[in-house]
Amino acid sequence: MSMAQRKLKKNSEFKRVIKQLMKNKLAVVGLIILIIEIIVAILAPVIIPYDYTEMDFTAMFSGPSAKHWFGCDDMGRDIFSRVIYASRYSISIGIFAVMMGACIGIVIGAFAGFFGGQVDNILMRCLDVIQAIPGMLLMIVISAVLGPGFVNTIFALSVSSIAGMARMLRAQMMKERGNEYIEAAQSINCSKLRIIFVHLLPNCVSPLIVMGTMGVAQTITMAASLSFIGLGVQPPTPEWGSMLSAARQFMRQAPHLIVFPGLAIAITVLALNLLGDGLRDALDPKLKK
Repeated sequence: MSMAQRKLKKNSEFKRVIKQLMKNKLAVVGLIILIIEIIVAILAPVIIPYDYTEMDFTAMFSGPSAKHWFGCDDMGRDIFSRVIYASRYSISIGIFAVMMGACIGIVIGAFAGFFGGQVDNILMRCLDVIQAIPGMLLMIVISAVLGPGFVNTIFALSVSSIAGMARMLRAQMMKERGNEYIEAAQSINCSKLRIIFVHLLPNCVSPLIVMGTMGVAQTITMAASLSFIGLGVQPPTPEWGSMLSAARQFMRQAPHLIVFPGLAIAITVLALNLLGDGLRDALDPKLKK
């Protein structure tokens, strides 16, 4: 197959996936919510009405009003501004952690699935060791060793997604490596790396896209959990999990301190899951028409 034919095939497949995705109304809703959240996160410094560190001691614990849409926290800081600004950290942590884990997992899974044998055995046993440790416990240990912070949180969260990505790609590679186009590539002396990353990987990436989308939702929740116990992004930098942690002692007297950061997490995770379900259906070969 020539380069022009491959490019045409990829374009037609991309159009088919988009067309199938657009038929799923819930997936479209999730995609729209996610796009809006990303735009809001990027423009957060411009659109927030108050500085997220600005304190007004006359407005402490005040509820939602025309002046402060989500009310104010125990230090008189505007919750709306903090929730909007916190989206920059919560969403970026989820995306970057999954991307980092996916990059490592793809390399491990590709080599294990293509070479098999002893290489596969060694790599899979290493992953078994990682998966033998509960994911949350492993993240807590890594965060405790490295210390809290934005970059360290991303690294700690990325470890949990490596094994799943690697095993998924390994299974796809083992299924695809016996096909005729791989034999054709080997017959013209293509290098093993070229076969893996140029011929095999593009045909195995669909399940990883779905898994990555779902993984971002899970990672955002995990990041909030780490911040909740003091091992994630540190105050005064706003992050949804740390905002929940700071507000938990005021749940009865000022429930709005918990409601709005919690809603932000719930809506984001719901949007990602809806999009992930839609992508899974769109990328399913059985649905091709």
